Amino acid sequence: MKVITPTADRTVTTPNAAMESLATPSQGSTALSTWRVRMEAGQAGPVHAIDREQVWMVVSGSLAVTCGGRTETAAAGEAVLLPPDVLRRLGAAAGGGAVEALVVMEAGGSAVTEDGTRHPLPWAE
Repeated sequence: MKVITPTADRTVTTPNAAMESLATPSQGSTALSTWRVRMEAGQAGPVHAIDREQVWMVVSGSLAVTCGGRTETAAAGEAVLLPPDVLRRLGAAAGGGAVEALVVMEAGGSAVTEDGTRHPLPWAE
């Protein structure tokens, strides 16, 4: 057993969100990566695909999710299951203020943007 305490040095902040690493391979997890995402009102990530299935559990606020051409809003207490290799965009829902979610996926993985560029996920390593 290992208790993992979040620290500032394991938080990656981009113009779109802050991702705080929790249980990841660099912290001893062998099968899963988990992290906390915080987006302020009006923030949204880029259109991209992830090569792993993900589960986003909304902790506070409302999360707007467009995936595979369909858009849904998930509120605090709800979970969103995102399939691998499908374009998606996630952000704070309009009028909903900031959003916070916990994300889990199989360890490893990367993102691919619309132009085909592959990006590592440092908060999931």
